[in-house]
Amino acid sequence: MTAAMSNTEIVSYSQTDGIATIAMDDGKANALSTEMVKQLEQAFDRAAAEAKGVVVVGREGKFCAGFDLREMMAGPDSALALVKRGGELLMRIYDFPMPVVIACSGHAMAGGALLVATGDTRLGAQGAFKIGLNEVQVSMPVPILAHELARDRLLPTELFASVVQAKIYDPDGAARAGWLDRVVAPEKLLDEARAVARELMKLPARAYAMSKHSLRRGTIKHIRDTLESNVAELMPK
Repeated sequence: MTAAMSNTEIVSYSQTDGIATIAMDDGKANALSTEMVKQLEQAFDRAAAEAKGVVVVGREGKFCAGFDLREMMAGPDSALALVKRGGELLMRIYDFPMPVVIACSGHAMAGGALLVATGDTRLGAQGAFKIGLNEVQVSMPVPILAHELARDRLLPTELFASVVQAKIYDPDGAARAGWLDRVVAPEKLLDEARAVARELMKLPARAYAMSKHSLRRGTIKHIRDTLESNVAELMPK
């Protein structure tokens, strides 16, 4: 079954055999706008009510470009509101009490890389795609939200280069660094992601959810405790 998330659908939802597939496609770069965040929230609301596992995928060639620069540049209040709401969505996915598999279908930059990092298992499409945190490259300090998710998923030897030196990876390099778990052919990406979800759904659900929360709650608490003040202090004066 499928359902539209709003009048202009940029996030679609389908559910088969307990697996909710949440697909982002704004026809462009899949930026995390307020509307994209809202529709993702609605999709995860639905998955929480009726699914046993989740696959998140983007449009072919472009998974997610990160927070919408038009909203970020509209002023400090707009930027703060978007990052707070988007950050809370990322924490919700990171702590979601069922398996979440990311099917990274293309470029995943800045907040898009963070969305990849929230997954339990992260598959990436093979191709000439860029994955990573480019904030410093574009004169933006990296917020705690970003570097703590990076710290959790990346090899320690890649953390400084990724966060401070804005190192960007192709999919194979992203898998070696820790942004992805493995790389698959683009035409097999969604099927492979659903197969991974099916396997993870065989694990006892309560034990899975509680163990996942226990493992990640320290990072989640730190990010939530610092999110608003940290983003506010990073805003241009």
